[in-house]
Amino acid sequence: MGLFERYLTVWVGLAILGGIALGSLAPQAFAAIAGLELAHVNIVIAVLIWLMIFPMMVQIDFSSLKDVGKKPKGLVLTLVINWLVKPFTMALLGWLFFKGLFVDWVDPQTASEYIAGMILLGVAPCTAMVFVWSQLTKGDANYTLVQVSINDIIMIFAFAPIAGFLLGVTDITVPWDTLLLSVVLYVLIPLLAGAVARQKLDKANDHSTLNRFLATMKPWSIVGLLATVVLLFGFQAETILARPQAIVLIAIPLLIQTYTIFAIAYWAAKRLNLPHNVAAPACMIGTSNFFELAVAVAVSLFGLHSGAALATVVGVLVEVPVMLSLVWFANRTRGWFDVTESSQ
Repeated sequence: MGLFERYLTVWVGLAILGGIALGSLAPQAFAAIAGLELAHVNIVIAVLIWLMIFPMMVQIDFSSLKDVGKKPKGLVLTLVINWLVKPFTMALLGWLFFKGLFVDWVDPQTASEYIAGMILLGVAPCTAMVFVWSQLTKGDANYTLVQVSINDIIMIFAFAPIAGFLLGVTDITVPWDTLLLSVVLYVLIPLLAGAVARQKLDKANDHSTLNRFLATMKPWSIVGLLATVVLLFGFQAETILARPQAIVLIAIPLLIQTYTIFAIAYWAAKRLNLPHNVAAPACMIGTSNFFELAVAVAVSLFGLHSGAALATVVGVLVEVPVMLSLVWFANRTRGWFDVTESSQ
């Protein structure tokens, strides 16, 4: 793990402070950036999101799908957690906290937007960081690649219906045209572009060109993330300065969700007798959120100044320290699992 990844929470925290400071000092500049929209998509944010997402998509190797049947139990575990458990528990926790426990501290409109942001985080599966989490837990690298590839393909078809359903159930109006446009813009096109780029860069016996390209893109991906955070918190500077407790209120259910999902996945992996090099990455993939996609869709659906956008960025803030704590736990409990390779 590089310097930026290890201290990503620190950089995100500094970006938040910088965004709030700049937003309060130069509101006209941020208003001008906010006005650069085309079909409800902010051009600046879209470019930055692409800068974040594209390097991940280049890492996806569709040839790895031939190995999809080699460890079926681990794959089924991750798919069930990612698509049948996590989105629904996130919606439930959002409703419980912002329509129940925190109802006196957040107005109804803002509460609905926070819930929407949480739902988008819950529906968006693993981020590119899962490759790092897998490496830190000595996970099976090929298995991790297969998992991420399968989830990205499913995401093309499942993200919009599940997100739309959960948003509708929680009484949030769903602009379906914008939701579908977001899936095409931030999932389908980057995935296809990444596949084309990988085909051009990668050779059967020589991965050096591809590896150099990914190494070159990695810092730009981090720059895209931090610039997005600066802009989103700059747009929301006035609201945050008036209600700084909002970040804490959003973080509480997100923390509960993440640790609960990991506990469910880890328990299930143990019951399925998965080896540790499959169980650990499976649980990390099931727990992690594709926050880059969630941020992009929240901005497209609800706007730069929305509570939904704020909730997804808070998701970025809590993701790294929480996942690092889970990596530590997984490594400390390696003895709970069979460490030998198997066809699980």
